[in-house]
Amino acid sequence: MSSNWLINRAYCLYMYTFATFLIRIIIMRKIYYLATCSTCIRIIKELGISPSNFDMQDIKTQPMTGDQVDQMKNLSGSYESLFSRRAMKYKSMGLAGQTLSESDYKRLIVEEYTFLKRPIFIVDNEVFIGNSKKTVQSVSTAIA
Repeated sequence: MSSNWLINRAYCLYMYTFATFLIRIIIMRKIYYLATCSTCIRIIKELGISPSNFDMQDIKTQPMTGDQVDQMKNLSGSYESLFSRRAMKYKSMGLAGQTLSESDYKRLIVEEYTFLKRPIFIVDNEVFIGNSKKTVQSVSTAIA
């Protein structure tokens, strides 16, 4: 085999990898989920989501940054829409009886992953929050 063949093959592989990377940036597909959540796992399987077609972030092992939560808020309209009142800590911390501000919602979500409604999908510039049948159907349509 000639060395040109190997160089061309390596170059093609490099360009393919780079193009795939650019497509992921241009056409954003990201899921924030909890790997130990059976509902999240069921939805991921149902939609055929994998690391090859989505940027997958397990929020327990890869904590969200403030910037990521800000991005979700910018797409959804509020931090409250991202906040889960079903989290066990919501009641145990006595939050049910409090009036929370947007900054409180953000702080709680960033500090404690269980306060994020899940899963959260970002497809292009659209956000899909939660696990209702309607939300899952909307995600399915968006990624088709």
